[in-house]
Amino acid sequence: MALPVSQQAKYWGIVTAVFLVVLWFLGDVILPFVLGGAIAYCLDPIADRLEKAGCTRVIAVTIITIVAALVFVLLILLVIPTLIQQTAALIDTAPELFERLQAGLTERFPQILDADSTVRQQLLAIGETIQSKGGELVNGLVSSALGLINVLVLLIIVPVVAFYMLLDWDNMTAKIDSMLPRDHVDTIRQLARDIDRTLASFIRGQGTVCLVLGTYYAVGLMAAGLNFGLIVGFIAGLITFIPYVGALVGGVLAVGLALFQFWGSVEVTDGETVTYATNWVRIGIVAGIFGFGQFLEGNILTPKLVGGSVGLHPVWLLFALSVFGSLFGFVGMLVAVPVAAVLGVVVRYALEQYKDSLLYRGKSTGD
Repeated sequence: MALPVSQQAKYWGIVTAVFLVVLWFLGDVILPFVLGGAIAYCLDPIADRLEKAGCTRVIAVTIITIVAALVFVLLILLVIPTLIQQTAALIDTAPELFERLQAGLTERFPQILDADSTVRQQLLAIGETIQSKGGELVNGLVSSALGLINVLVLLIIVPVVAFYMLLDWDNMTAKIDSMLPRDHVDTIRQLARDIDRTLASFIRGQGTVCLVLGTYYAVGLMAAGLNFGLIVGFIAGLITFIPYVGALVGGVLAVGLALFQFWGSVEVTDGETVTYATNWVRIGIVAGIFGFGQFLEGNILTPKLVGGSVGLHPVWLLFALSVFGSLFGFVGMLVAVPVAAVLGVVVRYALEQYKDSLLYRGKSTGD
C-alpha cells in the first residue's frame, strides 16, 4: 500500500532541503566531486561505444583518460598562456582604443567633443575604468580560482574522481535504480530518461557546439589578422549556449576591434603626400566570419548535435545560473543546469498530470 501523498511530499521536501543545506555548507568541499561527476557523465557515452567495439570497461576508461590527459597538456602548453596574454593586453589597450574612438568622433563631430565636453570626459573615464577594473578583475579571478580550484584539485583529485566514477558509472546507476520506491519506479525512470535526454542534448550537444564555434571564431579571427582574436573567439564560444547572444557579443566585440585596428591603418603614398585609408576588406572579413558562424550554428551544428528541442529556455537557464550562482557560488553555477533540467522535466510532467485531472477538465466527460 502506497504512502499518502501528503507524507510522500513531506519526505521528498526533506530530501530537497537536505540537498540544499549540504550544497550550502559543503560547496567548496564537494567541488571536485561535482566536477568529476560532470566529466564522467559527459564521457560515459564514449566509454559505452568503446565497450560495444570490444573493449572492456577498464580499457575504455584508460583510453579516454590518456587522450584527455594529452589534450589537457596541449591546452596548457599552447592555448592557455596565449589566452591569458591576450586578455591582459586587451585590458591594457582599452584606453588607447577609446582614445582612437574619441579622435574619430572629434573629426566628425567636433562640436560635441571639445576639451570640456561631457562626452569626451566620459570616454576617457570609461577607458581608465576598464584598464583599472579589468586588471583587478583578472587578478581577482586568478586569485579566487587558485583559492577555489588549487593545483591539487585540478591535477589530482578531479581526474581521479572522474576516472573512478566513469569506471563504475553503470554500477552506480544500477544501485540507484534499485533504491527507487517501487510504487513509483516506472514514473521515476521515465522522468530520469527525460532528464538525461535534456541534459545530454544541452551539456553534450551544446557544449560541443560551443567548442566548435569557439575554435572556429578564434582560428578565423587570428587568420584574418585581428588582434586579440583568440580571446574574442573564446568569449563568443563560451556564451554560444545562449541563442544569438554569443554571436552578438562576439560579433560586436570583433567588429569593434577591427574598426579600431583597420580604420585608417593602410598607408597610401602619392609622391610626398601620405594618407591613411580604411581597410574595409579586413573589416568585412571579420564580419563575414561571424555571419558564416551563425549559418553553421543554425543550419548544421545545432540541428545535428543538439536536436530540435532541448527543453531549457534561455531565460530559464539564465535565471537558474543567476540564482544558484548567487546562493551557492561557483558550485551553484555548476549544478544550475542539471537542476534547471530536472525542474523543467518535473514541471512539464506536473502540467501533463494537471491537464489529465478533474481539476483542469472538470466533471464534464465530453471534453
